[in-house]
Amino acid sequence: MAKKKRKYRKLERSLPVMRPNAGGIDIGATEIFVAVPADRDTESVRSFPTFTQDLHALADWLQQCRVDTVAMESTGVYWIPLFQILEARGIEVHLVNAQHVHHVPGRKSDVLDCQWLQYLHSVGLLRASFRPEHAVCEIRSLMRHRENLVQMACVHVQHMHKSLDQMNLQIHHVISDITGVTGLAIVDAIVAGNTNPKELAKLRDHRIKASIETVTKSLVGDYRPEHIFTLKQSLTAYRHYQKLIADCDQEVQQRVEAFQSNDDGPTAAADSSSATSPTVPSFDLHSHLERIFGVDLTAIPGFDVLRIQTIFSELGADMSPFPTDDTFCSWLNVCPKDGTSAGRRIRTPKVKTKNRVTQAFRMAALSLHNNKSYLGD
Repeated sequence: MAKKKRKYRKLERSLPVMRPNAGGIDIGATEIFVAVPADRDTESVRSFPTFTQDLHALADWLQQCRVDTVAMESTGVYWIPLFQILEARGIEVHLVNAQHVHHVPGRKSDVLDCQWLQYLHSVGLLRASFRPEHAVCEIRSLMRHRENLVQMACVHVQHMHKSLDQMNLQIHHVISDITGVTGLAIVDAIVAGNTNPKELAKLRDHRIKASIETVTKSLVGDYRPEHIFTLKQSLTAYRHYQKLIADCDQEVQQRVEAFQSNDDGPTAAADSSSATSPTVPSFDLHSHLERIFGVDLTAIPGFDVLRIQTIFSELGADMSPFPTDDTFCSWLNVCPKDGTSAGRRIRTPKVKTKNRVTQAFRMAALSLHNNKSYLGD
């Protein structure tokens, strides 16, 4: 149920109304403030708790007030449940950037955020943030979760390194990856109780460049029970996250396989056995991405499967929300700011962004430093 109503100052309008049925929503962790046009209800501003039944009550009230579009401002992920409920009700939802809202001049200090949002949205001064289609949002949520799992697994690899350092075992400096075939075989033997350097060195894979003598020297150390215990716990935690990553890959694979292709022609079945990197899902994502986009985007210098995967999971395959390359670059925040004032070039601050697609493009550009292709020359 809605909380007890309070009286709020009515906002005076000075610009022509473009969206007469617009509402404004300011979302917090425990309370949501909603504003509708002043002529739709005796109380044009109401507050609701964030429980699910209250979100539905909020949607009911908006429909009773004949509101068909709302502007929503929120931090974190608090907006997602209400966004989905309103979208299912057929209400057009504009998730707006708080920075854009605060840069609009003319706001009075005694006007609530939701009232200001409602006014700006009604006069057409707000721009909706990009949100891909529902199928892409599902994949995006899973891929972001997978990214977190990979980061947590890496933390436990660092803990394994720390335990080895405390015993002065230099094996992780001799081989390139402690989580590879040789590294895990040696760590498994150590936690099982084998501390003989010569016996441990026999577990060296033939592809290791370091000689068996070097590997043996790197395994001579001060084997202490407490450090072996922490090594065992870190190894167990690492493998636990590897299991979670594999489970997440299965969920991603199901949704990617069901994703509609841009290419209407026949496509060969994807091989689910190839994985080029621990950070790339274990199934053959490359073939699926080629099917979805209708072209092999990894043929572009600098773009590997990992970067194309990031672009797909954040944008999808439909680029129609960006009518030109200029609008796309603006959304990426890679366009330089116009630092010209009175005919002089002034210093402009660098635009900071956490956009994952922007990061993928920047990494692709950095990888071209020594590239011999037409983009690297």
